[in-house]
Amino acid sequence: MRRQTRAVRIGHVTVGGESPIVVQSMTNTDTVDVVKTAVQCAELARAGSELVRITVNTPEAAAAVAKIREHLDTMGVEVPLIGDFHYNGHRLLADHPECAQALAKYRINPGNVGHGRKRDEQFAQMIEIACKFDKPVRIGVNWGSLDQTLLARIMDENAKRNEPKDAIEVMREAMVTSALESSAMAESLGLPADRIILSCKVSGVQDLIAIYRELSGRSDYPLHLGLTEAGMGSKGIVASTAAMSVLLQEGIGDTIRVSLTPEPGGKRTQEVVVAQEMLQTMGLRAFTPMVAACPGCGRTTSTFFQELAHSIQEHVRDNMPQWRIEYDGVENMTLAVMGCVVNGPGESKHANIGISLPGTGEAPVAPVFEDGAKTVTLRGNKIAEEFTAIVDRYVARKYQRKFAVKA
Repeated sequence: MRRQTRAVRIGHVTVGGESPIVVQSMTNTDTVDVVKTAVQCAELARAGSELVRITVNTPEAAAAVAKIREHLDTMGVEVPLIGDFHYNGHRLLADHPECAQALAKYRINPGNVGHGRKRDEQFAQMIEIACKFDKPVRIGVNWGSLDQTLLARIMDENAKRNEPKDAIEVMREAMVTSALESSAMAESLGLPADRIILSCKVSGVQDLIAIYRELSGRSDYPLHLGLTEAGMGSKGIVASTAAMSVLLQEGIGDTIRVSLTPEPGGKRTQEVVVAQEMLQTMGLRAFTPMVAACPGCGRTTSTFFQELAHSIQEHVRDNMPQWRIEYDGVENMTLAVMGCVVNGPGESKHANIGISLPGTGEAPVAPVFEDGAKTVTLRGNKIAEEFTAIVDRYVARKYQRKFAVKA
């Protein structure tokens, strides 16, 4: 069961409360490049990112934000934009009111808004602008930029304990304290509690779990989950999933981001796919039909079933943006592409639609099952094309059309 949190409205998206867990992502383009950034925002949104964060680090970047919003609106992409501010956000928001208005939310890192008296003044300036434009704020603590003055204070307090905590526990406490004290300050400056989201990002799995358990027990703000600097490829995917799935299973977390380092030439949208699949495999949300496929063994020396599984998965993802418009419930569909007779027929019967391909030495036939019943047996060298067509016909027949789509 999800912990009860306040609901925060970000554009047309609601985070927290009774709303589903929200997937978000972040661009890696130069924000000054309006067209390139707008295109990547659109790609992320169409992949399923419900919020997209962009870097706002220079006057030129701030001046580009409203233009990016205009480009997205022209493309029919309504995804809310979040401005990521560090060091100079107070100046950028003040000097570029069109940026402050175009953004749906501001991300403020309390560890680098300034030091000493300037820290409070500059934090206050950003909160006052958020109040003026009625924008929500994510107070995002990061262990790589933790407020050193606050950390020193926590360390001094710890040193006076009869039983001092170890260094890791002190760091965790400092992060939670930074988030809670900053949110209290924001409220004292007039920002309503239902306009605040908190995050405390670290790159260690156990640290993230411990910090968010503590944070969730001491506040009712919605929480943004993410393992910062998760890494590349399987390492980043595994680490992010290991950390966030534990918290999500405990009902902690209202919005998530998987901070993957893209492979050279890789798609930025991969982080969206991983976040969606994490939530969907946990049964927390449904985004796109899931394809089950066997891992292969000595019975499956052909690679055909692997190629078909990949082809079907890509076909489903490519068509999902249009299917989502045309059909109700198609995201809950399950498919199976199996490679031999051992588990093939059984697994295929459990899926909405499945195919059991012949393994090594088996008869060269591929029975297809729809909702548990065998409907056809495919043969020959056009099995992939024929099965794909069967999937398309099943979708059109099985899922109710929401409304007629103009050609």
